[in-house]
Amino acid sequence: MSKLKTRANIDDADAFYARLMAAHEGLDKARSDALNARLILVLANHIGDARVLEQALEAAMKSARR
Repeated sequence: MSKLKTRANIDDADAFYARLMAAHEGLDKARSDALNARLILVLANHIGDARVLEQALEAAMKSARR
């Protein structure tokens, strides 16, 4: 069974975050939300493991309830 990675696992995470924020520059809320949704679907497709995706969804929902 695959397990969700919850520890930092991105090379140069600060650069990725900066690129992500730059991708949203100039977008209104609706377009920014749509960009996030498309990115989530692209990454979910790349992961491809339904169990890992379910773990990720649960982790995100848990943190949203705090």
